[in-house]
Amino acid sequence: MTHLKRELGLRDLTLFAIACIVGPRWIAVAASAGPGSVMLWIGAAILFAAPLGVAVAALIHKYPDAGGLYAWTRHDFGPWHGFLCFWVYWFSIALTLPNSAMFAMSMSAYALGPKYAYLGDNQTFVVVATFASIWIALGTNIVGMKIGKWTENLGGLTAWMLGFLLVGAGAAAWIQRGSATPMSTSMNFAPAWSWETLGFFGGIAFGLSGMEAIGLMAAEIRQPRRTVVPATWIGTAFTTVFYAASTLALLVLIAPASISELHGLADGSNVAAGLLGWRWLTPLIAVIVLVNSIGGWGGLGSAVSRMPYAAGVDHLLPRAFARLHPRWATPYLSILVFGGVASALLFAVQLGDSLRAAYQALLSLMVLSGFIPYLYLFASAWKAGRHVAAVSGIAMTVLTIVSSAVPTGEVRSIWLFEGKLLAGTALMIGTAWLVYRRRRHYRS
Repeated sequence: MTHLKRELGLRDLTLFAIACIVGPRWIAVAASAGPGSVMLWIGAAILFAAPLGVAVAALIHKYPDAGGLYAWTRHDFGPWHGFLCFWVYWFSIALTLPNSAMFAMSMSAYALGPKYAYLGDNQTFVVVATFASIWIALGTNIVGMKIGKWTENLGGLTAWMLGFLLVGAGAAAWIQRGSATPMSTSMNFAPAWSWETLGFFGGIAFGLSGMEAIGLMAAEIRQPRRTVVPATWIGTAFTTVFYAASTLALLVLIAPASISELHGLADGSNVAAGLLGWRWLTPLIAVIVLVNSIGGWGGLGSAVSRMPYAAGVDHLLPRAFARLHPRWATPYLSILVFGGVASALLFAVQLGDSLRAAYQALLSLMVLSGFIPYLYLFASAWKAGRHVAAVSGIAMTVLTIVSSAVPTGEVRSIWLFEGKLLAGTALMIGTAWLVYRRRRHYRS
């Protein structure tokens, strides 16, 4: 009988976590809100990311099963809640991949220079390139974690490279001509509390999420009792410093009002390249962002595929989902189905809206659906005795869910935007109930 193989050591697990958490698109999202976003990064790290790491480590220790969130919720709250948690989280990651890939493709087009910059806002180019990149990322993980983990390792390593490059460029620009954004007093870093800031906060908290992905890989971690805790703390510390420092660097290069969420990172790189004479900077950052993103997509796609595998073992999905590839020992059908759904969602979300508004709809829907399972996760953490982490995590989760429904100025039709969120959430929960009910009836 074929079993999942334990291929992830401390180095692999730490880089896997960093690849799954770090999303370069969040740098521009945060910087467009101004210097106050740096305090939001720090606050979200203390109140959400650190409690998430504590909760994940405790739950892996308590339930070392494949499937992570699904297994934890099933054990603590019953099979229906476990299935709902799996289903909603699975769809949120299916939304995350096209959202992240849309950013990477748009940013890469801008990085090629003025001749090709128009492709960054060309909906056809961005969607087709996104579709291709998703399947390239997932393909490396079908052949097994022994090979696929190197995609995630590269994703984690390029996050370090990107951080050093951005901070170095920002520091050099500061020395040469000062900061494009006023940051001379502590008042500049005070967040402007408003509905718009609340909407940005959802993206910032989502940018620090992802540590639960290592829980989905629990059955493939070598010596989990020794590796999980240091991996969670190293990953949380690095991602917090990475986001805060990179946001500051981008604000040194460009004023917040000029930062685009889709290609602000490329614009900042171009400013630094022109100011410092580093013509190699923008193409290099584009390549790094692309490699980092592919590592993240591969990691998330690989991790989330373990949930339908675990549900298949429990007979809540067709038996085929419980099968592993006889040579590569991967749940290959789960990965293929995941790629198909992510591709379908990529095309469906484009209907009736511009590229920028479609990007915002994807962002809000994936934050909303991605944070609902955290209510279960932190409730399980409470049962595991991590009470402080559970209370802090639940409070931040509720706040983030509320903030995800706040549209930005780029949304032309509020009714269309809110309708997509409502319809998307209802569709996920409704289909979960129909599939669960059908499978329970089939089992009986």
